[in-house]
Formats: sequence, structure tokens, C-alpha cells
Amino acid sequence: MKKFTLCLLTAILGVGLSANAQIQKGNVLVGGDIGKFDLGLSGSKNFNMDITPKAAWFIEDNIALGAYGRFGLQTAKDAATTTTYGLGALGRYYMGKDTEVLKHGRFFGEATLGFGGTNTSGGGANTNGLNFGVGPGFAYFITPNIGLETLLKYNGLTGFGNKGYQNNLTLSFGFQIYLPGQHTINKVKGDIK
Repeated sequence: MKKFTLCLLTAILGVGLSANAQIQKGNVLVGGDIGKFDLGLSGSKNFNMDITPKAAWFIEDNIALGAYGRFGLQTAKDAATTTTYGLGALGRYYMGKDTEVLKHGRFFGEATLGFGGTNTSGGGANTNGLNFGVGPGFAYFITPNIGLETLLKYNGLTGFGNKGYQNNLTLSFGFQIYLPGQHTINKVKGDIK
């Protein structure tokens, strides 16, 4: 058990020496984004939040495929409540090498496709159906295996309801953890012997 713990610790530390190591084949990305966060502290008595948890596996270096979930809530005093939801597939492609300005950062593109909806109480705009999104982002690695991200994304929703198509452009901030996969652990384990 001691040897396994040592191997795992070495793998975690060894994987994250540069932004390349986190995005290698076999590694795992787990985290989420938060956008439109407003607690209404200025006396407006409103609440707005959009949370998107994500998990993805690197099938090749720089290419990750996985899944996402989404939940959003917007409410205000004496106004309609809007809920947003979604569940689907996620794809990411990390571009280039570490940026020159921020040596531990990478640009990426993200695309999502799944089922979702936006529903407003009181007969407001309601759409449920195909949910899709695409946009660029930037990940900055504050530690070898933790990335802070920002993502500018176009989101579209088409389907059934009293409004056939809805879209928006969001800027969200995320926190991702990049974990070594079994391939990386085995490689480090082989180097220790």
C-alpha cells in the first residue's frame, strides 16, 4: 500500500509540471463553471445563478470528450422565475503550446450538444429540446493539476414550447481538476522500479 501511495503521489506531482501534462491521453478532467451569479445584495431582491458541472476524459493529447449537466435559476421579487436545465455530451480541444504571457495557460475550444430547456413561470418563454453551444476559453493552471478557466460561449436551444428558439452569449468562470489516468500512473510506476 505504501508503494502505491508513493506512486500515486509521484504521478500527481509529475503529471503537472507544465500545462501539457494535464491534457495528455488517459487523464481526466472534473469540475464546473459558474455564470450569471447575482445574490441581489444591492436591495433588488433578485437571485441569479447558472452552474454547469463537467467531467471529461482525454482520448488523445489535447482532445477531451465527456458529459455536462446544467442548472440555472433566475428569480426576483414580484417577477417570473426562470429555470434552465440541460444534460449532454461535451468536447474540448486545447490549442497550441503554453502561452508566452502566462506560461501555465492554454486556449481551448468547447462544444456541447444535448437535451435542455428554459422555462419561465406565468406563461413566459418556454423551450425544451435540443441544446447546443460552442465557444473559446482559456485555462490558467494555478497548480500542476488545478485550472481556473473563463469561457465565452454561444448557447442555442431549439425545440418545443411557446418559443421555438432561444439563444444567448454567456461568459462563465470555471474551476477544473486534472487527474492522472491509469496510463500515467502505470508510466510513473514503471519509472520508479
